[in-house]
Amino acid sequence: MEKELVFCKGGGCTAKLGAGVLAHILDRLPRGVADENLLVGFDSRDDAAVYRITDDTAFVQTLDFFPPMVDDPYLFGQIAAANALSDVYAMGGDVKTALNIVCFPEDMDLNLLGEILRGGCEKVAEAGGVLAGGHSIVDDSVKYGLSVTGTVHPDNIYANDTGKPGDALLLTKKLGVGIICTANRIQEASDAAMQEALASMTALNKRASEISRGYAVHACTDVTGFGFLGHLHEMMGGRYSCEVYARQVPVMEEALHYADEFFLTAAGQKNRNHLQKYVQFAQVPFAMEEVLFDPQTSGGLLFALPPDQAKSLQAQLRSEGHLAEITGRITEKQETEIYVYGGW
Repeated sequence: MEKELVFCKGGGCTAKLGAGVLAHILDRLPRGVADENLLVGFDSRDDAAVYRITDDTAFVQTLDFFPPMVDDPYLFGQIAAANALSDVYAMGGDVKTALNIVCFPEDMDLNLLGEILRGGCEKVAEAGGVLAGGHSIVDDSVKYGLSVTGTVHPDNIYANDTGKPGDALLLTKKLGVGIICTANRIQEASDAAMQEALASMTALNKRASEISRGYAVHACTDVTGFGFLGHLHEMMGGRYSCEVYARQVPVMEEALHYADEFFLTAAGQKNRNHLQKYVQFAQVPFAMEEVLFDPQTSGGLLFALPPDQAKSLQAQLRSEGHLAEITGRITEKQETEIYVYGGW
């Protein structure tokens, strides 16, 4: 009997290793001989690697794949591809080529695989890239993603930890997709909530990245498996602190309701445990705390740039139909790294 595509215990970016475990491993890897052309490596926990090949061109290299978090194979392919492509946009780059990464059971309907790959292929084309091949292995469960190569000028790279005190923090997608997908897994999410989550996860960050290049962006990351606060922690790089205005953080409304009902992810709790010594909340409801820790799949871009530039970028993004909210600011290093104001 052929298998159906079913939910995994932790699909999408909820399936990622926790930040604490990952940091423990990466800190012990040998660095090898330094290469001056490696402009961005894993030392900064950045979104992708960047390697200079000429004075005017560097290539951006990234890879991402995970189990399904939705039961529609075509939508899963779109989401997994959009998530992988996002790392290039978070570095300020343009997508050029992509390779499929596939794990698939031998006894499962190959038409499902075809739909996954069709969804991914269409997103690569939408990104302006070329799907150039891939690699597949037999596995006991479905996993899919992309290895992506892009290009960027060496002087215009968006690193994730190069923000400056005084910078505003601007976010381009709502939070809450991990919690909504969890609620959906136990058939508690409304159709409207799932449609909102799907629309967000399948949307490319391409245009938001392109628009941002006309502004003085100091740093950028995309918000994915480590949640909003986890990626914000990486942005601080141990050198700065920041204030977050929780009421200004864009959230899918039903995610707050599901968090109050304790439809939570194990990955979200890993994020909370890893970050608890860096974060202090003031008058923030429990549900909002959970959304801020919630792992996002194909989340938005989080920019750090001067306040006047942030307001101009926000206005242009909104004029083209994109969400854009100023969610906080970077400060000089304080005793608390991330201070989240509620004011409910």
